[in-house]
Amino acid sequence: MVSPLQRIGVVGGGLMGHGIAYLFAAAGHQVAVFEPMAEIRASMPRRLQAILDLLGDDPALLKRIAAHDMLAPAMEGVAFAFEAAPEKLPLKQQIFAEIENAVASETILASNSSAIPSTKIGRHLKHRDRVVGTHFWNPPHLVPLVEVIQNEKASDDVIQRTMELLRHAGKVPVHVRRDVPGFVGNRLQHAMKREAIALVAAGVCDAETIDTVVKEGFGARTAVLGPMEQSDLVGLNLTLDIAQVLYEHLDSTPGPHPFLRDKVKAGKLGMKTGEGFRKWTPEQADAVRTRLSRFLAEQAKARKKNTA
Repeated sequence: MVSPLQRIGVVGGGLMGHGIAYLFAAAGHQVAVFEPMAEIRASMPRRLQAILDLLGDDPALLKRIAAHDMLAPAMEGVAFAFEAAPEKLPLKQQIFAEIENAVASETILASNSSAIPSTKIGRHLKHRDRVVGTHFWNPPHLVPLVEVIQNEKASDDVIQRTMELLRHAGKVPVHVRRDVPGFVGNRLQHAMKREAIALVAAGVCDAETIDTVVKEGFGARTAVLGPMEQSDLVGLNLTLDIAQVLYEHLDSTPGPHPFLRDKVKAGKLGMKTGEGFRKWTPEQADAVRTRLSRFLAEQAKARKKNTA
């Protein structure tokens, strides 16, 4: 059983790191965050307070989070070290090498990469058996799922200890038994995005229609009915009949679709530039962010109430 009094280290205080730090502090752990950039470090109290206000938690939990400008003090005595750095393999490998030199031999080293296998990240470490993938979903303090990915070297004990820690923090960990790029969630998510982009590029519909079809169609049931459940519900014979008609027509463009590449090349990056697949005013973008945050927060509060 994982003790609620563990010391947790987090490398990176940005988009994912501060949320990971919050959720472990909310579960009773002492959390040390290493963030080398002064600007990001300085903004952490404000961002952590925003989470606190959103969820209505006890303000005292923020005292369990400490920010550091150097790695060694942040990693001192930690039982788990969670890396939440940018998606660059050489950078992650360098960070893990530095963490390994700063922690005890039994400390579990966990990567929050969204797609890079932890097998690659920990390839040059001395103790590869204690490296594990822990893919939190954004925002990590609101989305319950964490994919715990077992790479070719990770021991069963490391997997179990990690999943126990996450369960204690109120997360829903799932065991991914093979360390494939993208793991499970992002492979499913990007398979859908791939087809969505191809449909818009082919002129079948516009981007707004795609979003409406997902949100008002099958998306309305996915929170309570997964794709395998849905297939079993309607019958695998019907699933096969549809597959035989449909699969040959699904997009099979090798690599990212040219439509996506052209958007990025033109600087149409989404809400932050005012246009991506759809056009956005600042007010419209803020409304989407607020809608999502409130929806996830209400779900998180309901889960906490049901488990209290």
